[in-house]
Amino acid sequence: MNKFGKIWVFATLLLTVTIVSGQGRPGMDKIKSLKVAFITERVGLTSNEATMFWPVYNEHEEALAQIRRKERMDIRSKMMDFENLSDSDANKLLDQLIELEKQKQELNVEFLSNIREVISPKKTFLLIKAEEDFKKRLLRQIQQRRQGGG
Repeated sequence: MNKFGKIWVFATLLLTVTIVSGQGRPGMDKIKSLKVAFITERVGLTSNEATMFWPVYNEHEEALAQIRRKERMDIRSKMMDFENLSDSDANKLLDQLIELEKQKQELNVEFLSNIREVISPKKTFLLIKAEEDFKKRLLRQIQQRRQGGG
């Protein structure tokens, strides 16, 4: 088994243990650690690139997380009681959602502009692919766990 295969097996086991036993923040921290290792490996970041890359990436992720929290608190929570929303309230809520989507889009464009100064355009595309692959594998792990009776 090659080095990446061994890392992936270990990461999968750690992720499974995390999902099965971990609740709340500690589990999320482990998933984040796995994501860092996964992205570093897939993108092929050198140590110099990683030193410059991770602060930019983490800042972007935190800004997106803040928008997602605001979306959950301000919009999704009100959608749970959707039946009782007036047309006017629904319209205001939709305006808020549109604004948050614009903010996410602007953050993503800004991130891509900034990250291309840190890593090559080719590695930027590898990053995009690695993020998608990580999400797919994480979702697959969760689905397998649920189907396995958990």
